[in-house]
Amino acid sequence: MKKSYKIRNKTIPLLTTVSPVAVWLLLLVAAPLLYVLFLSFMSTDGYHVVFLFTFDNYKNLLNPTYMEIYANSFIVAFFTTVICILAGYPFAYHMAKAGKRKKTIMMIMLMVPFWTNSLIRLNGWKTLLGKTGFVNTLLLNLGIIKEPVEILYTRGAVLLGMVYVLIPYMILPLFASIDKLDHSLLEASNDLGANKVKTFLHITLPLTFAGIFSGSIMIFIPSLGYFFVSDIMGGGKSQLIGNLIENQFKAANNWPLGASLSMMLIFLILIMVTVYKKGGGNMEDLGVM
Repeated sequence: MKKSYKIRNKTIPLLTTVSPVAVWLLLLVAAPLLYVLFLSFMSTDGYHVVFLFTFDNYKNLLNPTYMEIYANSFIVAFFTTVICILAGYPFAYHMAKAGKRKKTIMMIMLMVPFWTNSLIRLNGWKTLLGKTGFVNTLLLNLGIIKEPVEILYTRGAVLLGMVYVLIPYMILPLFASIDKLDHSLLEASNDLGANKVKTFLHITLPLTFAGIFSGSIMIFIPSLGYFFVSDIMGGGKSQLIGNLIENQFKAANNWPLGASLSMMLIFLILIMVTVYKKGGGNMEDLGVM
């Protein structure tokens, strides 16, 4: 009797703590995902969802028209990730090596702009890059160009928008990895005669690869689905998987196909997270656990 009382005494506070989180996850994460999975196997009459089981939605994912959009999406996501690594690594490295005060200032500089809605900030870029915007006006006044250049509504503009929106998700994991580096290893490399380049390539870079990979996941996947960046910066000319999903739910009114496309993205995320975990990555860096 005393033993069961002790178990109950420990279990009730634990359930009280865990239950609200479990209910929250069940209602707002698991249930919607299960509904999307269920919807992906349904049919449509062109106007409404018809609850008739079919695999046609997944077969339609191999449509040649969609393949072109997939290819464009992966190209944009790949170059966005590479640019974020090249631009984010020096910033993260410098921030990790900086003093406490300078580190705080750099972190504030990184985060404060992202307290403003990304749609507002992207529209600010439209003002800067438009034919009558600051960039074209400056180039005209300097005599570099003779007439305004079309900067907006190109793949380059989409890449710029993606990098601008997503680069903090690269810098923060990189900063965490670099900040945890064992400086005695760098000193040992220096004592053994290795120059800064060799030390970076053979010591720093391998030890911070987990940060690079976790940042790459957090940038590559959203780059496939951030349709609003493509709409604003690319004028809808550069279609991404996110645009395709949006069109299926809105213009085409084909919710089952949109759901199957969403499941494809989720499946891709699971593959990449699994690869990351198998490689010894810390799941907390991805916000998974």
